[in-house]
Amino acid sequence: MLRDPGLIPLSHQHHNGLALSVMTRRSLAQDASEGNLRMLGKRIVDRYEIELTNHFRIEEQTVFPAAAACPLVEGLIADHREMERLVEGIRRTPTPALMEEFCELITRHIRTEENELFEWMQRELPRETLDRLGQVIDAQAVRICL
Repeated sequence: MLRDPGLIPLSHQHHNGLALSVMTRRSLAQDASEGNLRMLGKRIVDRYEIELTNHFRIEEQTVFPAAAACPLVEGLIADHREMERLVEGIRRTPTPALMEEFCELITRHIRTEENELFEWMQRELPRETLDRLGQVIDAQAVRICL
């Protein structure tokens, strides 16, 4: 199913999250030095502060309430809290294990939202609701270029 236009800004942010995961994993595989760990940790924390906090807020205040009947919502919120915990750990002490755990979680979480939640929303929510969500998302989404 094609992505509803109102959800596309979140899908773009998802793309950035997946790219962050891929770039982090590739870099860790090539160089696990302390300097690279600091650089990768800073990148994760920066992306969290620039984009993920915005993304989580939009989802939790707008998307998830509209999709409250979807059984995935509770687990997705729990994923947000776990990613926040992991980012705080990476901020304090960036380790390969924490970064891998973060990359695994963000990748799984994004795939669930894209392949299951958004598909459910497009099937189950009325057009007016999707249009209203799209207006809010469009107005609030941070747009960055990697």
